[in-house]
Amino acid sequence: MDHSHPSLPPFRRALLKLSGEALLGKRPYGIDPGAAERCACDIAGVQASGLQICVVVGGGNIFRGMAASASGMERVRADFIGMMATVMNGVALESAFIALGKPVSLHSAIPVQQVAPPFERDRALRELEAGRVVIFVGGTGNPFFTTDTTAALRAAEMNCDVILKATQVDGIYSADPKRDPAATRYDRLTYDEALRRNLQVMDGSAFAIARDTGIPILVFCGDGDGSIQAALAGTARSTLVTAG
Repeated sequence: MDHSHPSLPPFRRALLKLSGEALLGKRPYGIDPGAAERCACDIAGVQASGLQICVVVGGGNIFRGMAASASGMERVRADFIGMMATVMNGVALESAFIALGKPVSLHSAIPVQQVAPPFERDRALRELEAGRVVIFVGGTGNPFFTTDTTAALRAAEMNCDVILKATQVDGIYSADPKRDPAATRYDRLTYDEALRRNLQVMDGSAFAIARDTGIPILVFCGDGDGSIQAALAGTARSTLVTAG
């Protein structure tokens, strides 16, 4: 059975949540420039179709705040290290766009003026309208908030009409399909169903922000090679989360 979404409406502006792991390539940790280039190519291909796109990148390939906290580091400091990891990833992704000759703009929620200007909503909106890919790093600038929550927050601030969540599997499942072969994949969910079932593809705060602002979430396998475009075109397996 085909589980694509051919009825997806045309979107004008999207927020892509890209995991830090997407920049790993075949490496156990760190940044693979080739993987960053593939991500940039995929994003640029979508933008060429007329979609305005901004990106929130995670930092899990470099540092996991929760893991460090569990091993003894204070959570607040661990989270700030995680935010700085997202800055490094954002610089790598920015570099990949520059190498492709594509206009790009990096904005940070934490002060790193030599690397990126501080996030200002109006400026970011102007740069989106001007045709730049806008990359947001540094999380929200506060501890205890994940990059998923950052993605939902920035999507609302940027007046996006969809959140694109690129993962390692083709949608939202009832359990981790890599561990549970009996896990069920959902074609569609409501925000409340996702929250009630405690589905872990995004945290509860991110789902709640998306629900309260009415921004749909499209979850798909972000394996490059046109995966974003395929998800948007409804030709790839994915899960759509909406109000109902």
